[in-house]
Amino acid sequence: MTASFDRVNHDILMGRLAKRMADRRVLRLIRRYLNAGVLANGVVMERHEGTPQGGPLSPLLANVLLDEVDKELERRGHAFVRYADDLNVYVRSQQAGERVMASLRKLFGKLKLRINETKSKVTRATASKFLGFSFWVAAGRVIRRRVAPQAIERLKDRVRAMTRRSAGRSLAQICEPLGKYLAGWKAYFRLAETPGMFADIDQWVRHRLRAVQLKHWKRGRTIYRELVARRMPAHVASRVAANGRRWWHNSAMAIHIALPNRLFDKLGVPRLAG
Repeated sequence: MTASFDRVNHDILMGRLAKRMADRRVLRLIRRYLNAGVLANGVVMERHEGTPQGGPLSPLLANVLLDEVDKELERRGHAFVRYADDLNVYVRSQQAGERVMASLRKLFGKLKLRINETKSKVTRATASKFLGFSFWVAAGRVIRRRVAPQAIERLKDRVRAMTRRSAGRSLAQICEPLGKYLAGWKAYFRLAETPGMFADIDQWVRHRLRAVQLKHWKRGRTIYRELVARRMPAHVASRVAANGRRWWHNSAMAIHIALPNRLFDKLGVPRLAG
């Protein structure tokens, strides 16, 4: 089951902090941080509940507020994982999940937290996600970690934006920021146990980069000349050049001979499956 909430009551939070912290100056500073207005369309809006989204202090404040929830789940022997207000609890059945969800509603209610019903649900572990990860069942019913489908779609959307073929940049200029992004993405998801999925993304990324290069060459004569110069057989280069406007289709036509993976290695695009 997955649970999250929308708003944090400032008075409840400050009360929990006061039990742990004696320095009133720090408490007053945190209160001001919580009460700081939100800039919306050039207008400062007052805030009386919630913590700043993306603020460096917000996850710490969530940990203080939800510490008693963690302790209650530990006392009951539940397997769970939480980061700030994102909480997953793992139980053995749908019925057990419903019971835990009901008890969490009561716990959150005591803290004056409102459950985000659109994000909170009781479902199978393989259908839920946490910080971009989810699970899959391997041979022998072994549970493995994977990148959640939503995270893969976000990756592809980002790569599409970074490899727009009409941006007027060279292949090297495109690969530099793309390589940095993919290196960070690979480091974050290094715990995923899905080498086949990483290999598929590698193939897709390089397919896009080859299409970019073909678009840059534009004319059929230029495409033919550049491909032959890169050791592609003349009859294959001729077929590609004859359909020069079909960038995506052409980038799958043995184009790896002229634009091999090692080219993208040199341009700094990491292999996720490597």
